[in-house]
Amino acid sequence: MAGLKALKGQGHAPTLFMAFMYFDMSFMVWTMLGPLATEISEALAVAGHIMTAGEKATLLSLPILSGAILRILLGFGVDKFGAKMTALMAQAIVITSLFAAYFMGDSITYTALLFVALGLGFAGASFAVALPQAGQWYPPKLQGIVLGIAGAGNIGVVIDYLFAPKIAEKWGWDAVFLVGAIMASIVFVAYMFLAKDAPESVYKARPKKLKDYGKLLKDKDTWWFSLFYAISFGGFVGLAGYMKVYLMNTYAVDMEAFGLDVLDESNVKVIAGYFGALCIFAGAILRPGGGELADKIGGVKALYIFFGAAFALIAINAIVTLPFFAAIATLFLIMACLGMANGAVFQLVPQRFGKDMGIMTGIVGAAGGFGGTAVIQVLGWSKGEFGTYAAGFAIFSVVVIIALVGISFVKTRWRTTWGANTGGMI
Repeated sequence: MAGLKALKGQGHAPTLFMAFMYFDMSFMVWTMLGPLATEISEALAVAGHIMTAGEKATLLSLPILSGAILRILLGFGVDKFGAKMTALMAQAIVITSLFAAYFMGDSITYTALLFVALGLGFAGASFAVALPQAGQWYPPKLQGIVLGIAGAGNIGVVIDYLFAPKIAEKWGWDAVFLVGAIMASIVFVAYMFLAKDAPESVYKARPKKLKDYGKLLKDKDTWWFSLFYAISFGGFVGLAGYMKVYLMNTYAVDMEAFGLDVLDESNVKVIAGYFGALCIFAGAILRPGGGELADKIGGVKALYIFFGAAFALIAINAIVTLPFFAAIATLFLIMACLGMANGAVFQLVPQRFGKDMGIMTGIVGAAGGFGGTAVIQVLGWSKGEFGTYAAGFAIFSVVVIIALVGISFVKTRWRTTWGANTGGMI
């Protein structure tokens, strides 16, 4: 990737690497419940608790929702205490939650799982720490590629889908939490020694008060960026969290047939994990590419491309129930577009709000979490009310159109006001 050459001699490579690792590990445990939804549901059923569709949706969306709210808190912590200290405190809570789930094991209750889900929300809130910590070290012209690299840690959800169902099959669903806790502990120690906050000569922190949040919330650009990210990241994380449920409910027969014919594997839950990982991989790995393209052609133009393509693909899913492999290809491309749009949004945010990145990353990241919660709830509602996901995808496509209209509304003002003085492409 050509943009990586520009990073040579710039910033602090160990911090950028650890920001990626911290976000990668955090994203993995944040979305852990999604690929384990079926296994956990079966375990609770054995214990006498039959999860309803609503309870399952609540369990899957709670880490995303709590992560959205906690991003604001951690964003405040970044400006008040520094990114490193904030990250270590959040990681400690996540590791404790993972060990708690493991030690409760098969005796765990649905209520206890909800508390675990809340603890995992601190992992989702890592977005408000990793991105500003990496971005603080680098100039505006490199923000797209830098924040794209740090943000590519969302590839952690791919690891979930590849390995969590298989680990659960061999050793039980609770073993996944033990593996996650051990890995998170290793990253915790590495982060403690390798990551550094940017010195004042590079970035001067400006601790904020609650009234400063209010001031930023009065800025209309805050709401525009929040809308765009609620769609791009919200769409990505919402579809990622719900992917296994969607595939199991729609294509279980096709996946089982594929597994028996090609993989000599009859466990459809594991096969759903493989296909889910394939689709999610596209959005995770291409996020830096979206940021790099935005650096070259401008974030506005990049968002036109990514949102336009996403709208067309989501609309197709709303109109027809595609054959299995066509559906996988469509989901792959949808996730790719949303992932690249994530990079494009955060090519623009630091140029507009560079002095308030801690808070703005928290606010905009929270919007992404709320968007992800909404996607899961809308798809679950659509399935429950109509027996298909068509209405859910239709609503999603309409929201993407609203974003495209919004970009047209703000692009001229952005380019002729703050965009004219940032030194980067708008």
